[in-house]
Amino acid sequence: MPVCLTMAHLDGLVMARTGFNHSANYRSVMCFGQAHLIESDEKVSALHAMIERFYPGRDAGLRPFSALDIKATKVIGMEIEEASAKIRAAGNLDEPEDMDNPSWAGVIPVATVIGAAQPCPNNPLHPIFEGLERYVEGAHLDEVIAAVAPR
Repeated sequence: MPVCLTMAHLDGLVMARTGFNHSANYRSVMCFGQAHLIESDEKVSALHAMIERFYPGRDAGLRPFSALDIKATKVIGMEIEEASAKIRAAGNLDEPEDMDNPSWAGVIPVATVIGAAQPCPNNPLHPIFEGLERYVEGAHLDEVIAAVAPR
């Protein structure tokens, strides 16, 4: 079936000396293509790959997927036929006549930051799972994901 997938990521709030020139810094993409269900062994492989993409080495220590897990989950593949990306990563753009206005202008960065781990009370007494060391409080998710991404 034909589909359109869009994603946007907010990177900053941009404030100028007039409301008209306020903006946002962002990264976005719009992809058009054909979607299809992924089934059987390819579906199971995709589910394992998703876990490994974010948490390398973790999949091997987890309970294997049950038949019910697999039945309850849909995996959709998409053949991208066309895509468009847009990025805004600039500061405020004030008009020359607004420069005497005393209002604060600039960019307030926005980031997705890892919080403190909240262990399950039933965890055995050992440190966080090997391979999750980068997921520490204060780390930026973009940087963690980039560091664990396969090269």
